[in-house]
Amino acid sequence: MNHFSLNSPGFVNLLASQSSKTIDLESSEVLRFSSQSSEDPKPVERRKWTPKEDLVLISAWLNTNKDPIVSNEQKAGAFWKRIEEYFNSSPQLSGFAPREASQCKQRWGRVNEQVCKFVGSYEAALKEQASGQNENDVMKAALDIFLNDYQVKFSLEHAWRELRFDQKWRSNSVSRDGGKEKRKEAAEVVPDLEEVRPPGVKACKAAKRKKHGSEAAFDQIQSMLVVKQNISKQKLLDRLLAKNENDLSDTEVSLKNKLISEML
Repeated sequence: MNHFSLNSPGFVNLLASQSSKTIDLESSEVLRFSSQSSEDPKPVERRKWTPKEDLVLISAWLNTNKDPIVSNEQKAGAFWKRIEEYFNSSPQLSGFAPREASQCKQRWGRVNEQVCKFVGSYEAALKEQASGQNENDVMKAALDIFLNDYQVKFSLEHAWRELRFDQKWRSNSVSRDGGKEKRKEAAEVVPDLEEVRPPGVKACKAAKRKKHGSEAAFDQIQSMLVVKQNISKQKLLDRLLAKNENDLSDTEVSLKNKLISEML
């Protein structure tokens, strides 16, 4: 082992060398840490859904859910995959960035929840509708009820207007300015398969009695017509038989023979 005095040149060089190595290591760590920090990915900004996207999503859900071939058999993953394909292939969204199935599912959950809540608010507004108030008054009252109940404004009116006449979101209350709510049923909208119920026993019996009653009346009328027709034929035959055979024309002779054969 080498021994140096504090003032010897060898000791000074050794300190300088150790100091240089320490500085290099620290500098390297600082640079590496700085490099790693600059490469951290920035959080992806969430893209807001536009009303046009909401309407296409609603259309995708309704058409996929009401498809009688697949609606009862498809699994959840396949169901939302079909909606994703329908959504992204819509010509209405040309130029829009595509959405993933998970995004469609999350957005639909939000839309469905808010629209269902507003249906209750609109129902309450219809029940409180005063004489002389129109649909605009009811809508304003419904928005106020929603705000009062949930402490937030209803921002999905476009979605509610698209869904309001479908069986699931339809209001059952009566509007004073036009009986039942004015409806413009969409041609492609049909009731959900699970909502179509077979007629009950009483309804079947009533329909059967009604059918039997109608058939009996028809048979009775038919019998009366046959009797009336036979009477007319009999009178015509009697007139032909009363005439002299030589006075009958060929047509009358043929008609007489025909009537005789029918009546026998």
